[in-house]
Amino acid sequence: MLHVVLLLGCAVTIYLASEAFVNAVEWLGVRMKVGPVAVGTILAAVGTALPESVVTLVAVLFGGHSGADIGVGAALGGPLVVGTVAYAVVGGMLLLRRRAAGDAGPLDGTDLRGLARDQTWFLYIFVVKVALGLVAFSIKPWLGVAFLLAYAVYAFREMRGTGQHASAEGLEPLTFQRNRPVPTTFAVVTQTLVTVVVIFAASQLFVAQLAWAGPALGLPAAVVALLLSPVATELPEIMNAVIWVRQGKTSLALGNISGAMMIQATVPSALGLFFTPWKFDTPLVLAGAATLSSVLYLLVLFRRAQVTPRRLLVAGGFYLAFAAGLIADLS
Repeated sequence: MLHVVLLLGCAVTIYLASEAFVNAVEWLGVRMKVGPVAVGTILAAVGTALPESVVTLVAVLFGGHSGADIGVGAALGGPLVVGTVAYAVVGGMLLLRRRAAGDAGPLDGTDLRGLARDQTWFLYIFVVKVALGLVAFSIKPWLGVAFLLAYAVYAFREMRGTGQHASAEGLEPLTFQRNRPVPTTFAVVTQTLVTVVVIFAASQLFVAQLAWAGPALGLPAAVVALLLSPVATELPEIMNAVIWVRQGKTSLALGNISGAMMIQATVPSALGLFFTPWKFDTPLVLAGAATLSSVLYLLVLFRRAQVTPRRLLVAGGFYLAFAAGLIADLS
C-alpha cells in the first residue's frame, strides 16, 4: 500500500512542480531575451533532461556492468518515449480541449516547418546513434564528441532564433512572487532551480517504486527497464506538454518535446560512447526501430502540414508495437 501511495504522490508532485517550472521557465525566457520557441526547445528541455543526463553519467561511471546497461538503455528509452508517448499525449490533450469546439483539424499557429527541421536533425543523429550500436571499432568512444557538438550547434541556432524575443504579455505572475507584475531575476532563477530539483527527486523516487511494481505485477526486469522506467523518467517532459496544451500554448508543448528529443539523442549517447562498449542487443534494436518509425511518420505530417490531434495520437502506436515486440522477444 505504501508503494502505491508513493507512486501517486510522486506523480502529483511532478505535475505540480512542472506547473511551477513552466511558469518559471517562461519568465526566464523573457529575462534572457531568447526567441519564444527556444523557451520550449532549449530552456524547458534542458531543465527537465539535465537530471536524467546526470543519472546516466552516474550509472555508467559507478554502476559497473549493470550501470552500463542502464545507461545505454536510458539513451535509447528516452527518445523512444518522447518520440511516441509524449506526442500521443499532446494529441490526446488537444483532442479533449478542442472537442467542445468541434475542431479536430490541422493545427493553426504552430511552426510546423521548424518542427520538421528538428525532426530531420534528430533523424540524422539517431540513425548514426543506432548504427554505432551495431558495430565495433577502436575509435568509437571519440565519436561522443561529435554528438555533443551536434547539440551545441542545435542549441545555438535555437537560442539565436529569428530575432524575436519571448514576451511577458499574458504570462501568469511568478509563483514565488505572485504580488509582483514583473518578478526579479533572482526569484525567477530560484524558482527554476528549486522546481528542477523537486522534479528530479520525485522522478527518481517514482522509478524506485516501479522497481517494486514490476515483480509485484509479475513483469520481467527487462520490461520494467525498457517499458516502464523510461516513461517515468520522461514524465516531466510529458507533464510540461500537458500543462502548455491546457494553457493553449501548443507551440511550446511541441517545441519542448522536440528539444527534449534532441538532448536525449545527443548527451546520453555521448556519455554512453565515452564510458560503455555501446553494443545493442535485440531489445535495444527494437527500441531504435520503433523510434525511427515514429519520427519518420511525424516528419511526414510536419512537412505536409497535416498534423491533427488524432494523427498525433497514432505516434503512441509505435510504442505499443515496441512493447509487443519486446514481450515476444522475452517469451
